[in-house]
Amino acid sequence: MPLALLSVSDKSGVVDFARGLVARDFGLVSTGGTAKALRDAGLAVRDISEVTGFPEMLDGRVKTLHPVVHGGLLARRDLPEHMAVIAEHGIAPIDVVVVNLYPFRETAAKPNVAPEDVIEQIDIGGPSMLRSAAKNFAAVTVVVDPGDYSRVLDALSAGVDQLALRRELAGKVYAHTAAYDSAIAAWFAQQAGDRFPPRMALAFERKQSLRYGENPHQLAAFYVDAPGTGLAALVQKGGKELSFNNFLDLEGAMLAVDPFAGETACAIVKHTTPCGLATGATALEAYQKALACDPVSAFGSVIAFTVPVDAAAAQAISSLFVECIVAPSFSPEAVDILGAKKNLRVLEGRATERVGALDVKRVRGGVLVQEKAPAVLDDRAWKVVTKRAPTPEEHRDLLFAWRAVASVKSNAIVLARDGATIGIGAGQMSRVDAAFLAAHKANGAGHSTAGAALGSDAFFPFRDSIDHAATAGVRAIVQPGGSVRDNEVIAAADEHGITMVFTGQRLFRH
Repeated sequence: MPLALLSVSDKSGVVDFARGLVARDFGLVSTGGTAKALRDAGLAVRDISEVTGFPEMLDGRVKTLHPVVHGGLLARRDLPEHMAVIAEHGIAPIDVVVVNLYPFRETAAKPNVAPEDVIEQIDIGGPSMLRSAAKNFAAVTVVVDPGDYSRVLDALSAGVDQLALRRELAGKVYAHTAAYDSAIAAWFAQQAGDRFPPRMALAFERKQSLRYGENPHQLAAFYVDAPGTGLAALVQKGGKELSFNNFLDLEGAMLAVDPFAGETACAIVKHTTPCGLATGATALEAYQKALACDPVSAFGSVIAFTVPVDAAAAQAISSLFVECIVAPSFSPEAVDILGAKKNLRVLEGRATERVGALDVKRVRGGVLVQEKAPAVLDDRAWKVVTKRAPTPEEHRDLLFAWRAVASVKSNAIVLARDGATIGIGAGQMSRVDAAFLAAHKANGAGHSTAGAALGSDAFFPFRDSIDHAATAGVRAIVQPGGSVRDNEVIAAADEHGITMVFTGQRLFRH
């Protein structure tokens, strides 16, 4: 009789799978809670201790680490000497192994969890069995993903050798255990206070294949580092499958509204940088103010809200060609309105990231890793450096401009008034060009720049941008400061009667 060993933390589907194995004449061996679940379902199962002749011990830490188990997994069926040795020692070959691991990552992610509780979720026997079974995939079918249960049962019924499937499943095992070990290593590094350890393992799980990448001739897929967080946590309520560029723009859009948590804000993003960003009393007002910044560029955009979208906002958005819209929730009426546009992807939820997530950027031959930029941008460290201090109204516009410029590609300049961007200069090679472009875009959209606030993501190296801003009528500027020519820049602002504050913090976004 062929033998199947089952030991799972995630028991979803395992009873039905075990029934399918029994129907195909398999005997069942199991451990602890899995054995109980199978018996409770009326299935005959032998405890692993009965097979090994050794009791489970040390609170379950030792139960499958035994030659009877690993001999049955590793013995090569094509080598008579292997088969003779296990027969001599009364070891039965194990043909199917079903194992998934203790929930280490889920436990470590819990707030205020005790370190000893996390350590207890480091699986030892499970990875050992998986690796042994996967190494011997020529004879052993190993299943780590409950999603493969039906495929395996079908293969066992086919009556022909399924080597290709066993090889595929073995590959999934090593990817799974690598990701598991990566999470453990990251946790230990975090406990040691080492954000950037000498060796860093990055493991990602494929969430979905994509039609293509940035261009149709490039293959692509979406991988996640922690299932159920980030963009993977969003629920699609309608529209086509998300594309590679949709994911990039969604990230840009949510990055743009992150500093406005707790307020009603809307960001309209094109090619990962905002073409409009605003706050308002309602979702509709925030959208209308954001759209007014650059309605031409908003065609084919991705839109993000910090608040639920109601029918009024949905109706206004429906008149514009939009690729995606994301919000914490949508009213039923809004879903109906937006759902009428078959190509519009509607995504609901909050794409929060796991605590301690790092920002990783690919370069040839490696990756650059940094801490995530802070989502909270306030005015506590600001310093007024000009003779004239900002009025309360100017201060509000400066704070908005500072939060808005954080999501714009460098070199970045934004012009803002009354809680909305009116002109954005993004991704320019010189800061003066970014300032010129911001004013040019504002004028092109019919906005007067007189009295506007200006936000810059980095310091001004020369006074030319200040002179240009003064010509446009800018009355208040927020920037990090730190240039060797700060005194010249401050003098220029004083000369034009502009109030200027230094934040002491740079907001580059490359």
